[in-house]
Amino acid sequence: MAMSNIVEGQTSIETPARPVRASASNWAILALLAIGALIAFVDRTSISSALAVHSFKAHFQLTDVDRGWVNSAFFWSYALLQIPMGWIVDRYGVKTPYTICFVLWCAASAATGLVTTLAGLILMRLIVGAAEAVVVPASYRWIRNNFKEGQSGTAVGLYMLGNKFGPAIGAPVAAWLILAFDWRAMFVITGLVGAIWLLPWMLMVKNDLPKAGEMVELKRKASAVSFGTIMASPLVWGTLVVNFCYNYFTFYCMTWMPAYLVEQRGLSLEKMGLYSFFSFAGIAIVALVAGWSADRLIARGGDPVFVRKAFVISGFVLACTVLLGAQTQSLQLALFWNVASLSGLGLATANNLALCRLTLIPAPAVGLVTGVQQVATSLAGIVAPILSGWLLHVSGGYALPMQVIFVFLVIGALTTWLLLRPQWAPKIPEAAPAA
Repeated sequence: MAMSNIVEGQTSIETPARPVRASASNWAILALLAIGALIAFVDRTSISSALAVHSFKAHFQLTDVDRGWVNSAFFWSYALLQIPMGWIVDRYGVKTPYTICFVLWCAASAATGLVTTLAGLILMRLIVGAAEAVVVPASYRWIRNNFKEGQSGTAVGLYMLGNKFGPAIGAPVAAWLILAFDWRAMFVITGLVGAIWLLPWMLMVKNDLPKAGEMVELKRKASAVSFGTIMASPLVWGTLVVNFCYNYFTFYCMTWMPAYLVEQRGLSLEKMGLYSFFSFAGIAIVALVAGWSADRLIARGGDPVFVRKAFVISGFVLACTVLLGAQTQSLQLALFWNVASLSGLGLATANNLALCRLTLIPAPAVGLVTGVQQVATSLAGIVAPILSGWLLHVSGGYALPMQVIFVFLVIGALTTWLLLRPQWAPKIPEAAPAA
Protein backbone atom coordinates (compact mmCIF):
# COMPACT_ATOMS: atom_id res chain seq x y z
CA MET A 1 0.00 0.00 0.00
CA ALA A 2 1.43 3.37 -0.94
CA MET A 3 2.20 5.69 1.90
CA SER A 4 -0.17 8.31 0.55
CA ASN A 5 -3.00 5.79 0.93
CA ILE A 6 -2.13 5.09 4.53
CA VAL A 7 -1.60 8.52 5.96
CA GLU A 8 -4.44 10.97 5.64
CA GLY A 9 -3.63 14.37 4.18
CA GLN A 10 -0.17 13.30 3.10
CA THR A 11 1.16 14.15 -0.35
CA SER A 12 3.51 11.59 -1.84
CA ILE A 13 6.87 12.31 -3.38
CA GLU A 14 8.80 10.34 -5.92
CA THR A 15 10.62 7.45 -4.29
CA PRO A 16 12.00 4.25 -5.70
CA ALA A 17 9.13 1.79 -6.07
CA ARG A 18 9.18 -1.09 -3.65
CA PRO A 19 9.43 -4.41 -5.51
CA VAL A 20 6.30 -6.39 -6.33
CA ARG A 21 7.99 -9.57 -5.18
CA ALA A 22 11.27 -9.92 -3.37
CA SER A 23 13.85 -12.01 -5.21
CA ALA A 24 15.59 -15.06 -3.79
CA SER A 25 18.77 -13.01 -3.41
CA ASN A 26 16.87 -10.43 -1.35
CA TRP A 27 15.72 -13.13 1.06
CA ALA A 28 19.27 -14.49 1.24
CA ILE A 29 20.66 -11.04 2.07
CA LEU A 30 17.88 -10.62 4.64
CA ALA A 31 19.08 -13.85 6.25
CA LEU A 32 22.59 -12.43 6.25
CA LEU A 33 21.32 -9.26 7.96
CA ALA A 34 19.63 -11.46 10.56
CA ILE A 35 22.90 -13.29 11.19
CA GLY A 36 24.68 -9.93 11.48
CA ALA A 37 22.12 -8.89 14.10
CA LEU A 38 22.63 -12.22 15.88
CA ILE A 39 26.39 -11.58 16.06
CA ALA A 40 25.74 -8.05 17.30
CA PHE A 41 23.50 -9.31 20.09
CA VAL A 42 25.95 -12.05 21.09
CA ASP A 43 28.68 -9.41 21.44
CA ARG A 44 26.23 -7.08 23.17
CA THR A 45 24.87 -9.53 25.75
CA SER A 46 27.83 -11.78 26.55
CA ILE A 47 28.72 -9.33 29.32
CA SER A 48 25.58 -10.42 31.21
CA SER A 49 26.84 -13.98 31.61
CA ALA A 50 30.20 -12.67 32.80
CA LEU A 51 28.44 -10.47 35.36
CA ALA A 52 26.88 -13.58 36.90
CA VAL A 53 30.34 -15.13 37.47
CA HIS A 54 32.04 -14.57 40.84
CA SER A 55 35.57 -14.33 39.40
CA PHE A 56 34.52 -11.55 37.01
CA LYS A 57 32.71 -9.59 39.74
CA ALA A 58 35.66 -10.04 42.11
CA HIS A 59 38.23 -9.01 39.49
CA PHE A 60 36.52 -5.65 38.92
CA GLN A 61 35.14 -5.42 42.51
CA LEU A 62 31.57 -4.86 41.30
CA THR A 63 28.54 -4.15 43.50
CA ASP A 64 24.95 -4.68 42.28
CA VAL A 65 24.76 -1.01 41.36
CA ASP A 66 28.11 -1.28 39.54
CA ARG A 67 26.78 -4.24 37.55
CA GLY A 68 23.84 -2.14 36.45
CA TRP A 69 26.18 0.60 35.21
CA VAL A 70 28.40 -1.86 33.34
CA ASN A 71 25.35 -3.41 31.69
CA SER A 72 24.13 0.01 30.61
CA ALA A 73 27.46 1.42 29.34
CA PHE A 74 26.90 -0.05 25.88
CA PHE A 75 23.69 1.94 25.47
CA TRP A 76 25.15 5.37 26.20
CA SER A 77 27.13 5.47 22.97
CA TYR A 78 24.53 3.33 21.19
CA ALA A 79 21.85 5.91 21.93
CA LEU A 80 24.07 8.88 21.05
CA LEU A 81 24.80 7.60 17.53
CA GLN A 82 21.39 6.24 16.50
CA ILE A 83 20.20 9.39 14.74
CA PRO A 84 23.57 10.07 13.05
CA MET A 85 23.67 6.47 11.79
CA GLY A 86 20.12 6.78 10.43
CA TRP A 87 21.15 9.99 8.65
CA ILE A 88 24.21 8.25 7.20
CA VAL A 89 22.43 5.20 5.78
CA ASP A 90 19.67 7.37 4.27
CA ARG A 91 22.33 9.20 2.28
CA TYR A 92 25.27 6.84 1.83
CA GLY A 93 23.68 3.42 1.60
CA VAL A 94 23.92 0.33 3.77
CA LYS A 95 26.94 -1.74 2.77
CA THR A 96 29.90 0.56 3.42
CA PRO A 97 28.78 2.02 6.81
CA TYR A 98 27.76 -1.46 8.03
CA THR A 99 31.09 -3.00 7.01
CA ILE A 100 33.19 -0.39 8.78
CA CYS A 101 31.14 -0.57 11.97
CA PHE A 102 31.07 -4.38 11.99
CA VAL A 103 34.87 -4.58 11.98
CA LEU A 104 35.05 -2.04 14.80
CA TRP A 105 32.61 -3.73 17.15
CA CYS A 106 34.12 -7.21 16.64
CA ALA A 107 37.57 -5.84 17.46
CA ALA A 108 36.30 -4.05 20.58
CA SER A 109 34.40 -7.16 21.73
CA ALA A 110 37.54 -9.27 21.45
CA ALA A 111 39.60 -6.60 23.21
CA THR A 112 37.21 -6.72 26.19
CA GLY A 113 38.90 -9.94 27.22
CA LEU A 114 42.25 -8.15 27.45
CA VAL A 115 41.32 -5.20 29.67
CA THR A 116 42.33 -5.22 33.32
CA THR A 117 40.57 -2.16 34.74
CA LEU A 118 36.95 -1.12 35.17
CA ALA A 119 37.61 1.99 33.08
CA GLY A 120 38.96 -0.16 30.25
CA LEU A 121 35.93 -2.45 30.48
CA ILE A 122 33.52 0.47 30.20
CA LEU A 123 35.51 1.97 27.30
CA MET A 124 35.23 -1.26 25.29
CA ARG A 125 31.50 -1.37 25.95
CA LEU A 126 31.17 2.22 24.73
CA ILE A 127 33.03 1.37 21.50
CA VAL A 128 30.87 -1.70 20.88
CA GLY A 129 27.74 0.42 21.45
CA ALA A 130 28.88 3.16 19.08
CA ALA A 131 29.69 0.71 16.28
CA GLU A 132 26.54 -1.39 16.69
CA ALA A 133 24.40 1.75 16.36
CA VAL A 134 24.43 1.19 12.58
CA VAL A 135 22.72 -2.22 12.70
CA VAL A 136 19.05 -1.31 13.07
CA PRO A 137 18.85 1.82 10.86
CA ALA A 138 20.80 0.07 8.09
CA SER A 139 18.75 -3.12 8.30
CA TYR A 140 15.38 -1.34 8.14
CA ARG A 141 16.62 0.93 5.37
CA TRP A 142 17.45 -2.19 3.35
CA ILE A 143 14.16 -3.96 4.18
CA ARG A 144 12.13 -0.86 3.24
CA ASN A 145 13.88 -0.70 -0.13
CA ASN A 146 13.47 -4.38 -0.99
CA PHE A 147 10.17 -5.68 0.43
CA LYS A 148 6.58 -4.60 -0.15
CA GLU A 149 3.98 -3.99 2.59
CA GLY A 150 2.46 -7.47 2.32
CA GLN A 151 5.87 -8.99 2.96
CA SER A 152 7.20 -6.62 5.60
CA GLY A 153 5.85 -8.52 8.62
CA THR A 154 7.47 -11.75 7.46
CA ALA A 155 10.66 -9.93 6.50
CA VAL A 156 10.90 -8.22 9.88
CA GLY A 157 10.02 -11.50 11.63
CA LEU A 158 12.88 -13.26 9.85
CA TYR A 159 15.23 -10.41 10.65
CA MET A 160 14.15 -10.49 14.29
CA LEU A 161 15.20 -14.15 14.50
CA GLY A 162 18.73 -12.78 14.59
CA ASN A 163 17.87 -10.17 17.21
CA LYS A 164 16.32 -12.72 19.52
CA PHE A 165 18.45 -15.78 18.85
CA GLY A 166 21.49 -13.58 19.51
CA PRO A 167 20.80 -13.36 23.25
CA ALA A 168 19.28 -16.87 23.16
CA ILE A 169 22.52 -18.33 21.83
CA GLY A 170 24.78 -15.78 23.48
CA ALA A 171 23.93 -16.73 27.06
CA PRO A 172 24.59 -20.50 26.82
CA VAL A 173 27.61 -20.05 24.51
CA ALA A 174 29.13 -17.44 26.82
CA ALA A 175 28.44 -19.64 29.84
CA TRP A 176 30.03 -22.67 28.14
CA LEU A 177 33.11 -20.70 27.10
CA ILE A 178 33.51 -19.29 30.62
CA LEU A 179 33.29 -22.78 32.12
CA ALA A 180 35.57 -24.31 29.48
CA PHE A 181 38.16 -21.52 29.60
CA ASP A 182 37.47 -18.29 31.49
CA TRP A 183 35.68 -14.99 30.97
CA ARG A 184 38.68 -13.47 29.19
CA ALA A 185 38.78 -16.18 26.53
CA MET A 186 35.01 -15.91 26.11
CA PHE A 187 35.23 -12.28 25.00
CA VAL A 188 38.17 -12.90 22.67
CA ILE A 189 36.58 -15.93 21.00
CA THR A 190 33.11 -14.45 20.51
CA GLY A 191 34.60 -11.23 19.13
CA LEU A 192 36.90 -12.88 16.61
CA VAL A 193 34.62 -15.70 15.40
CA GLY A 194 31.91 -13.22 14.44
CA ALA A 195 34.24 -11.61 11.91
CA ILE A 196 33.78 -14.62 9.61
CA TRP A 197 30.43 -13.05 8.61
CA LEU A 198 32.25 -10.38 6.62
CA LEU A 199 33.16 -12.76 3.77
CA PRO A 200 29.60 -13.54 2.54
CA TRP A 201 28.56 -9.95 3.26
CA MET A 202 31.24 -8.55 0.96
CA LEU A 203 30.48 -11.11 -1.77
CA MET A 204 26.65 -11.08 -1.74
CA VAL A 205 25.67 -7.46 -1.12
CA LYS A 206 25.99 -4.97 -3.93
CA ASN A 207 27.74 -1.71 -3.25
CA ASP A 208 24.96 0.86 -2.76
CA LEU A 209 27.23 3.81 -2.04
CA PRO A 210 25.71 6.50 -4.30
CA LYS A 211 27.73 7.82 -7.19
CA ALA A 212 28.53 11.52 -7.31
CA GLY A 213 25.77 12.17 -9.86
CA GLU A 214 23.17 10.43 -7.69
CA MET A 215 24.10 12.11 -4.42
CA VAL A 216 22.18 15.36 -4.93
CA GLU A 217 18.91 13.59 -5.71
CA LEU A 218 19.34 11.10 -2.87
CA LYS A 219 20.02 13.89 -0.37
CA ARG A 220 16.96 15.78 -1.64
CA LYS A 221 14.72 12.76 -1.08
CA ALA A 222 16.26 11.96 2.30
CA SER A 223 15.64 15.56 3.37
CA ALA A 224 12.02 15.62 2.16
CA VAL A 225 10.81 14.90 5.69
CA SER A 226 12.70 17.17 8.07
CA PHE A 227 13.77 16.31 11.59
CA GLY A 228 11.38 18.97 12.87
CA THR A 229 8.48 17.39 10.97
CA ILE A 230 9.32 14.02 12.43
CA MET A 231 9.46 15.32 16.00
CA ALA A 232 6.17 17.22 15.52
CA SER A 233 4.33 13.96 14.81
CA PRO A 234 2.25 12.57 17.72
CA LEU A 235 2.63 9.14 16.15
CA VAL A 236 6.42 9.33 16.33
CA TRP A 237 6.22 10.22 20.02
CA GLY A 238 3.84 7.31 20.49
CA THR A 239 6.33 4.96 18.86
CA LEU A 240 9.04 6.26 21.19
CA VAL A 241 6.94 5.32 24.23
CA VAL A 242 5.99 1.93 22.78
CA ASN A 243 9.60 1.11 21.86
CA PHE A 244 10.81 2.12 25.32
CA CYS A 245 8.20 -0.05 27.07
CA TYR A 246 8.80 -3.06 24.83
CA ASN A 247 12.57 -2.84 25.16
CA TYR A 248 12.58 -2.18 28.89
CA PHE A 249 11.41 -5.77 29.36
CA THR A 250 13.70 -7.28 26.75
CA PHE A 251 16.78 -5.42 28.00
CA TYR A 252 16.00 -6.42 31.57
CA CYS A 253 15.99 -10.01 30.35
CA MET A 254 19.24 -9.55 28.43
CA THR A 255 21.08 -7.90 31.31
CA TRP A 256 19.57 -9.26 34.55
CA MET A 257 17.90 -12.56 33.64
CA PRO A 258 21.16 -14.56 34.00
CA ALA A 259 21.78 -13.15 37.47
CA TYR A 260 18.08 -13.61 38.44
CA LEU A 261 18.11 -17.29 37.45
CA VAL A 262 21.37 -17.95 39.29
CA GLU A 263 20.88 -15.80 42.40
CA GLN A 264 17.11 -15.82 42.96
CA ARG A 265 16.15 -19.22 41.54
CA GLY A 266 19.36 -21.10 42.34
CA LEU A 267 20.16 -22.41 38.85
CA SER A 268 23.65 -23.45 37.84
CA LEU A 269 25.42 -21.48 35.13
CA GLU A 270 24.67 -24.27 32.62
CA LYS A 271 20.94 -24.36 33.41
CA MET A 272 20.79 -20.56 33.40
CA GLY A 273 22.09 -20.57 29.81
CA LEU A 274 19.53 -23.22 28.83
CA TYR A 275 16.52 -21.33 30.19
CA SER A 276 17.78 -18.05 28.75
CA PHE A 277 17.90 -19.83 25.40
CA PHE A 278 14.31 -21.06 25.78
CA SER A 279 13.07 -17.55 26.60
CA PHE A 280 14.73 -15.79 23.68
CA ALA A 281 14.14 -18.64 21.25
CA GLY A 282 10.47 -18.45 22.21
CA ILE A 283 10.15 -14.75 21.44
CA ALA A 284 12.01 -15.24 18.15
CA ILE A 285 9.74 -18.05 16.94
CA VAL A 286 6.55 -16.32 18.06
CA ALA A 287 7.71 -13.09 16.37
CA LEU A 288 8.21 -14.87 13.04
CA VAL A 289 4.86 -16.67 13.20
CA ALA A 290 3.03 -13.51 14.29
CA GLY A 291 4.63 -11.43 11.52
CA TRP A 292 3.72 -14.04 8.89
CA SER A 293 0.15 -14.35 10.25
CA ALA A 294 -0.36 -10.59 10.13
CA ASP A 295 0.92 -10.51 6.54
CA ARG A 296 -1.61 -13.18 5.56
CA LEU A 297 -4.47 -11.23 7.16
CA ILE A 298 -3.36 -8.06 5.38
CA ALA A 299 -3.06 -9.93 2.06
CA ARG A 300 -6.69 -11.01 2.49
CA GLY A 301 -7.82 -7.41 2.78
CA GLY A 302 -7.19 -6.60 6.43
CA ASP A 303 -6.22 -3.04 7.31
CA PRO A 304 -2.45 -3.06 7.96
CA VAL A 305 -2.61 -0.64 10.87
CA PHE A 306 -5.50 -2.38 12.64
CA VAL A 307 -4.05 -5.88 12.17
CA ARG A 308 -0.59 -4.99 13.40
CA LYS A 309 -1.90 -2.95 16.36
CA ALA A 310 -4.01 -5.94 17.46
CA PHE A 311 -0.94 -8.17 17.51
CA VAL A 312 1.14 -5.57 19.35
CA ILE A 313 -1.43 -5.04 22.11
CA SER A 314 -1.90 -8.81 22.51
CA GLY A 315 1.85 -9.23 22.91
CA PHE A 316 2.03 -6.62 25.67
CA VAL A 317 -0.88 -8.26 27.49
CA LEU A 318 0.66 -11.73 27.39
CA ALA A 319 4.02 -10.36 28.52
CA CYS A 320 2.34 -9.05 31.68
CA THR A 321 2.40 -12.65 32.97
CA VAL A 322 5.97 -11.88 34.05
CA LEU A 323 4.32 -10.71 37.27
CA LEU A 324 3.09 -14.25 37.92
CA GLY A 325 6.66 -15.51 37.74
CA ALA A 326 7.81 -12.87 40.19
CA GLN A 327 5.15 -13.79 42.76
CA THR A 328 5.32 -17.58 42.73
CA GLN A 329 7.43 -19.62 45.13
CA SER A 330 7.52 -22.62 42.80
CA LEU A 331 10.71 -22.95 40.76
CA GLN A 332 8.90 -24.73 37.93
CA LEU A 333 6.19 -22.07 37.70
CA ALA A 334 8.75 -19.30 37.91
CA LEU A 335 10.71 -20.81 35.02
CA PHE A 336 7.51 -21.40 33.03
CA TRP A 337 6.33 -17.80 33.33
CA ASN A 338 9.85 -16.57 32.68
CA VAL A 339 9.76 -18.28 29.30
CA ALA A 340 6.05 -17.70 28.58
CA SER A 341 6.02 -13.96 29.28
CA LEU A 342 8.97 -13.17 27.01
CA SER A 343 7.70 -15.55 24.33
CA GLY A 344 4.27 -13.91 24.47
CA LEU A 345 5.86 -10.54 23.80
CA GLY A 346 6.83 -12.02 20.43
CA LEU A 347 3.31 -11.28 19.19
CA ALA A 348 4.30 -7.62 19.34
CA THR A 349 7.86 -7.88 18.06
CA ALA A 350 7.72 -8.04 14.26
CA ASN A 351 4.36 -6.29 13.98
CA ASN A 352 5.39 -3.37 16.17
CA LEU A 353 8.53 -2.85 14.12
CA ALA A 354 6.74 -3.25 10.78
CA LEU A 355 4.05 -0.80 11.92
CA CYS A 356 6.30 1.83 13.48
CA ARG A 357 9.22 1.72 11.04
CA LEU A 358 7.70 0.71 7.71
CA THR A 359 3.90 0.92 7.40
CA LEU A 360 3.43 4.39 8.89
CA ILE A 361 6.73 6.02 7.97
CA PRO A 362 7.49 7.87 4.70
CA ALA A 363 10.03 5.87 2.69
CA PRO A 364 12.67 8.65 2.33
CA ALA A 365 12.94 9.04 6.11
CA VAL A 366 12.99 5.40 7.25
CA GLY A 367 16.64 5.54 8.34
CA LEU A 368 16.26 8.83 10.22
CA VAL A 369 12.96 7.88 11.90
CA THR A 370 14.38 4.50 12.84
CA GLY A 371 17.36 6.30 14.34
CA VAL A 372 15.03 8.51 16.40
CA GLN A 373 13.07 5.47 17.57
CA GLN A 374 16.29 3.69 18.44
CA VAL A 375 17.09 6.50 20.87
CA ALA A 376 14.05 5.39 22.89
CA THR A 377 15.20 1.78 22.52
CA SER A 378 18.66 2.76 23.74
CA LEU A 379 17.18 4.74 26.62
CA ALA A 380 15.44 1.54 27.70
CA GLY A 381 18.80 -0.18 27.52
CA ILE A 382 20.28 2.49 29.77
CA VAL A 383 17.43 2.68 32.26
CA ALA A 384 16.47 -1.01 32.59
CA PRO A 385 19.78 -2.34 33.95
CA ILE A 386 20.48 0.70 36.17
CA LEU A 387 16.97 0.98 37.61
CA SER A 388 16.69 -2.80 38.05
CA GLY A 389 20.06 -2.88 39.83
CA TRP A 390 19.01 -0.06 42.14
CA LEU A 391 15.62 -1.70 42.85
CA LEU A 392 17.41 -4.98 43.57
CA HIS A 393 19.74 -3.15 45.93
CA VAL A 394 17.00 -1.39 47.91
CA SER A 395 14.52 -4.30 47.98
CA GLY A 396 16.89 -7.24 48.27
CA GLY A 397 15.02 -9.25 45.63
CA TYR A 398 13.80 -9.36 42.04
CA ALA A 399 10.05 -8.96 42.69
CA LEU A 400 10.13 -5.16 42.67
CA PRO A 401 12.11 -4.92 39.39
CA MET A 402 9.54 -7.22 37.76
CA GLN A 403 6.63 -5.16 39.07
CA VAL A 404 8.12 -2.12 37.33
CA ILE A 405 8.30 -4.18 34.11
CA PHE A 406 4.56 -4.88 34.46
CA VAL A 407 3.80 -1.15 34.70
CA PHE A 408 5.76 -0.37 31.54
CA LEU A 409 4.04 -3.20 29.63
CA VAL A 410 0.62 -1.76 30.49
CA ILE A 411 1.75 1.70 29.37
CA GLY A 412 3.00 0.19 26.09
CA ALA A 413 -0.33 -1.46 25.35
CA LEU A 414 -2.33 1.70 26.10
CA THR A 415 -0.01 3.88 24.00
CA THR A 416 -0.30 1.52 21.03
CA TRP A 417 -4.08 1.73 21.22
CA LEU A 418 -4.31 5.50 21.69
CA LEU A 419 -1.43 7.10 19.77
CA LEU A 420 -0.44 4.89 16.83
CA ARG A 421 -2.92 6.47 14.42
CA PRO A 422 -2.18 6.93 10.69
CA GLN A 423 -3.45 10.52 10.59
CA TRP A 424 -0.76 11.51 13.09
CA ALA A 425 2.18 10.17 11.06
CA PRO A 426 4.82 12.58 9.63
CA LYS A 427 3.51 14.36 6.53
CA ILE A 428 5.43 14.32 3.28
CA PRO A 429 5.61 17.77 1.64
CA GLU A 430 5.60 18.34 -2.08
CA ALA A 431 8.95 17.32 -3.54
CA ALA A 432 11.23 20.25 -4.17
CA PRO A 433 12.89 20.26 -7.56
CA ALA A 434 16.37 18.84 -7.62
CA ALA A 435 19.13 21.41 -7.40
